[in-house]
Amino acid sequence: MKQYVIDGLSPYDYERLKKYFDEILGQPSLGSIYWLEIDPELLSPMQISHTDCQPHYFAFELDERGHLSCEFLVRIKKSIKCDCMGYADKQQRDWLMDRIDTILNTLDITV
Repeated sequence: MKQYVIDGLSPYDYERLKKYFDEILGQPSLGSIYWLEIDPELLSPMQISHTDCQPHYFAFELDERGHLSCEFLVRIKKSIKCDCMGYADKQQRDWLMDRIDTILNTLDITV
């Protein structure tokens, strides 16, 4: 799996990040999995055409060991498999990394 991984989070930073994600994104699903909706302007033509599958998401896991793992796989919640799912293009990857980096900077978390 292709991912953007942040590790070495202190327990204090983990708690602050978890609180932020819980407030902004809601409670995690499947234990520690959060869903970040992709900006609709970044969707590929196929993703745009699959209106029944929208919205599209990135999934990421924040675990207590101090790891934040963000998948580069564009997912949907309505089905396990669809042609509109797949690895992010460069623009989508950059957007995800920028979003995560902005959150870390906002919370003054350095790793």
